[in-house]
Amino acid sequence: MVTAITTAQELEEGFLSATRKGQEIVLEAIKTWVDTVQAFTPDLPAVQLPFADLVPQPEDVVSGAYDFAAQVLASQKKFAEDLIKTAAPLLPAAK
Repeated sequence: MVTAITTAQELEEGFLSATRKGQEIVLEAIKTWVDTVQAFTPDLPAVQLPFADLVPQPEDVVSGAYDFAAQVLASQKKFAEDLIKTAAPLLPAAK
């Protein structure tokens, strides 16, 4: 039996699958672009910039941002679950 939840899950799976496929396509395009640019550019000498050691690495910035987003999402999920529990006595199923 098809339910609204089943349909929503199928839509979510389709969305996630399409998103992953799009990401794979973009990554492959960027890899091709990087390989092409590297083939035509000379190796540049390393440059020492003052205070460069104080600048976070891109991987750290991304990791930190996603860790924060996960915390916000977990907090919002708990809030929504608590809201449903609090309002449960007013829902038709509770009567």
